[in-house]
Amino acid sequence: MASSSQASLPLTAARASDLDNLVALEQRCFANDRLSRRSFRRWLESEHCVFLVARDGAALAGYLLVLFHRGTRLARLYSLAVSPDYRGRGLARHLILAGEEGARESGRFYMRLEVSSENRHAIALYENLGYKQFGLYQDYYEDHTDALRYQKRIRTVSDTAYHRAIPWLAQSTRFTCGPASLMMAMAALQPGYAPSTMEELRLWRESTSIFMTSGHGGCHPMGMAVAAYERGFPVEVWVNQEGPLFLDGVRDETKKPVMSLVHEDYRAALEAKAVPVHYREVRQDDLIAAFDRGDLPLILISTYRMDRKKAPHWVVMSGYDEACIYVHDPDPDGQGQTALDCQYLPLARADFEKMTSFGRSRLRTAVILSKPKVS
Repeated sequence: MASSSQASLPLTAARASDLDNLVALEQRCFANDRLSRRSFRRWLESEHCVFLVARDGAALAGYLLVLFHRGTRLARLYSLAVSPDYRGRGLARHLILAGEEGARESGRFYMRLEVSSENRHAIALYENLGYKQFGLYQDYYEDHTDALRYQKRIRTVSDTAYHRAIPWLAQSTRFTCGPASLMMAMAALQPGYAPSTMEELRLWRESTSIFMTSGHGGCHPMGMAVAAYERGFPVEVWVNQEGPLFLDGVRDETKKPVMSLVHEDYRAALEAKAVPVHYREVRQDDLIAAFDRGDLPLILISTYRMDRKKAPHWVVMSGYDEACIYVHDPDPDGQGQTALDCQYLPLARADFEKMTSFGRSRLRTAVILSKPKVS
């Protein structure tokens, strides 16, 4: 029998020994979109989450799983289940509040979640707890119902945030983050612009640096600026070094002269087109000033804080507030993240300078696009 006060049930970290009970609880609570045994096992072993269970003796009354998007200050309420025997007495609220506290302790500023538009009871609970709807994802669940997107600021700094409506696009290859970010910005600045996979690959061919540390070349900021200019977008480049870029990550000495020639070709092309290139540090205030003018910055970040791989990665600035710079990231990392997690990602301003410094040379660069001029 359920006790009279479900909210008083002890909440503890989920353990490997809970696996069978978690799977059974999932089967009992959900007809669709169930977490698999494999998924439960994975998150039981992960350090990048809060995974809590409510115990009533040997029974599991409920669980909550909150995921952390590494490198950001974002937490996501990924799954919540309460056994039918324990519903209606505050346990879900108890679990959510404990999950928020765990996310706060891990330095997160925001908790996000998705909920079926048909689940009125859950929606009422989330809204009562202070979650605000900020989006809709159509045909999200297996039964084709829509998902309402909710967010709550769990670490208060300011309620003021400046966001821009920017279409999100996923990169179609592991090496086209630059072109995908460029297409997002161009589509936001010119509604008639039509992104496509072919356009993504064209942009990559036009802006690639030929070689990176291994595999396919990454996109050079000057190359992306040339590509944007050729499509009618006023553009400027900020870069804190004048010489060829990315050379410190290349071991093969035969590649470096080729990269140097490509760099010089892009530099000469921008000079011929009178595209401004600012050879100095680009700071948060510079990016915010451009954003306030209506421009969209593409920012090069290091992924080390996200995946420990120290790879250069392009994102689009999509907002800011007192605590965070928000970005659209074109690369869902497959670690439980979806398209929803890649939009308006909060990067703490306290961490931003480190995240936007790449390689031993501490390269910092951005490409800033403006709306095409009306002829």
